[in-house]
Amino acid sequence: MKASKLFFKTLRQDPSGEASLNAKLLIRAGFVDKLGAGIYSYLPLGLRVIKKIQNIVREEMNRIDGQEVLMPGLNPKENWLKTGRWEVPEMYKILDEDYGLGWSHEEIITPIAQKFLNSEKDFPKSIYQIQTKYRNEPRAKSGLLRGREFIMKDLYSFHLSEEDLDNYYEKVKEAYFEVYNRCGLKDYTYLGLAGGGAFTKGFSHEFQTITEAGEDIIYICEKCKFALNKEVKQDKCPNCGGEVFEEKKSIEVGNIFKLGTKYSEAFDFKIDNKNIIMGCYGMGVSRLMGAIVEVFNDEKGIIWPKSVAPFDVYLIDIGNQKETEQVSKALEYKGYEVLFDDRDKAPGEKFSDADLIGIPIRIVVSEKTLKEDSVEVKKRGEDKAELVKLKDIAQFLENC
Repeated sequence: MKASKLFFKTLRQDPSGEASLNAKLLIRAGFVDKLGAGIYSYLPLGLRVIKKIQNIVREEMNRIDGQEVLMPGLNPKENWLKTGRWEVPEMYKILDEDYGLGWSHEEIITPIAQKFLNSEKDFPKSIYQIQTKYRNEPRAKSGLLRGREFIMKDLYSFHLSEEDLDNYYEKVKEAYFEVYNRCGLKDYTYLGLAGGGAFTKGFSHEFQTITEAGEDIIYICEKCKFALNKEVKQDKCPNCGGEVFEEKKSIEVGNIFKLGTKYSEAFDFKIDNKNIIMGCYGMGVSRLMGAIVEVFNDEKGIIWPKSVAPFDVYLIDIGNQKETEQVSKALEYKGYEVLFDDRDKAPGEKFSDADLIGIPIRIVVSEKTLKEDSVEVKKRGEDKAELVKLKDIAQFLENC
């Protein structure tokens, strides 16, 4: 992709009215455009990141036998009346119509499952979607971390016994950690206990990513690293009995619940006169994008983990466009995604944009490097650059 053809523009200054770092950097770097409080458009760079996160999530959900569907965002009132959640403040309602916009989908997936899961041999089943949610968030702020319209993965599981739910619940925990690991957040994300909110009367489990930008306060057990949300803080760790906790600010990037029979009872979903037991597993995809930016950045801009970066290589041409284009084609032939900065801009501006956008590898082609049959290669976040022979670029990148 040539930068001259890419639909984006970078900003030298922070956008006005934005307090959160992820909003500042994502807007400045041309990843998103703000329409209103908690409402963002994903521009080509941002959508590439979102799709890579979605693909990681999709692969891990498929690995635990999840099957993907796509449910409507427009929900009829009657479904929500059955569960008593029509009047919750989170729901946007359409005036003069008996519809609301889906902020969660238990009320939709349960009657769907009821139509297709008719006997014991149909269980267990796990159904998920990656979809836009609409939530009447009174405190829409913090960029992608707290939105009124956001992208979410929600998985729902259906079981005949509590034991079967418990077993699957543990598989989901492992799958979630694998998602965060693959997104570069392995050393920053903890599993913790939280309240059930509007979903269940019992406790839920949260996945919390440590960052000073976080709105949550958690207490991490120093013995087993289990976390407790401030709202359920106890004297002893419920996981191991430890008594020493470390207080941290964090961002909730996932939340899972054992729903029990709350929703199956509402829809009279039974097999052999026994209510179906359900689990619910949410993950904010767009929020995860914002959390990654909050964790991985420096004074120059974003530092994307390789797995979710919009491109693999930021290729800068300094007066040798023909040769640089050959390098670009060679790398693309090898399977690398290249953003080729061919714009008529000063080298310093190109370097600044490379740092701001945060693609993992920067390659510079100039008269100086070509005299040595080489290019200059630098990893984002590192100061040192090195010359690499033209013939060795692809092999060098394999080891980065």
